[in-house]
Amino acid sequence: MNDRPETQAGAPESAPVEPEAVEAPQEEQIEKDLDALLADAEAKRDEYLELARRAQADFENYRKRMAAEVQAAALRGKAEVVRSFLPVVESFERALDHAGIDPEADASGEDPVKQGWALTFRDLTGALTGAGVEVVDPQGEKFDPNQHEALSTVQVEGAEAGVVVEVMQKGYRFDGHLIRPARVVVAA
Repeated sequence: MNDRPETQAGAPESAPVEPEAVEAPQEEQIEKDLDALLADAEAKRDEYLELARRAQADFENYRKRMAAEVQAAALRGKAEVVRSFLPVVESFERALDHAGIDPEADASGEDPVKQGWALTFRDLTGALTGAGVEVVDPQGEKFDPNQHEALSTVQVEGAEAGVVVEVMQKGYRFDGHLIRPARVVVAA
């Protein structure tokens, strides 16, 4: 008996195909495809990483900007409250002046009501000072249009032109910002 497999009659017998010869080109193609996919994935990863970094930086900038805006809004709100108290303080000051009460003087021998009014005024002005309110009283200073509002000019002997000779209404600063300019009369 013949150990060879039978072939069809008249067909030439072909050489056996080795599996390694067929797999080598396929393996190379698969590696090339995988390398291309890997390179594409790395490029997308880098792109997404850059987008994430930008988004993180944008968010950090936004957070800082919002914190600054919140702080500025709080300062504006406080300044409005302080501004609303200024007429009360000035009316109180005029009432004390009209009654002949000096809030800075020691009123220990005076009428208890007058003492009470003077102490109340000192407490009120002390609270405003403690909150960061500063009085702008530019008497004798050079006129500054950024800090003062000129109501008029007058000729004053011995006074240099451009100097504040009378303060009609004090100005106020809050936390270093001018919230109301001083109204003044300036030497011409």
